[in-house]
Amino acid sequence: MLIYNVTTNIEASVHVEWLQWMQETHIPDVLATGKFLNAKMSKVLVDEDLGGLTYSVQFTTVDREALRKYYSEDATRLRDNALKRFPNKFVSFRTELEVISEH
Repeated sequence: MLIYNVTTNIEASVHVEWLQWMQETHIPDVLATGKFLNAKMSKVLVDEDLGGLTYSVQFTTVDREALRKYYSEDATRLRDNALKRFPNKFVSFRTELEVISEH
């Protein structure tokens, strides 16, 4: 099992609108691709030198092939939606995590 983690720092001026859009539109759109089992959104509890607020969204997928298909079939379109909706208002970075064990 893999976790596709997207960490985003969003400007305070659009924070409320972005958070609602993430929960009501973007995360459901990513899950609708059928490449992920579930998603978890968390607020990062640290004061950012950049300002703004930081969130992490973790999408769980069964294997690397499902993630590869997401990258090739869906990722660009979904990222572009965010860039069009919130231009120059956020920065994101992505991390792939392999689940070793759950307790």
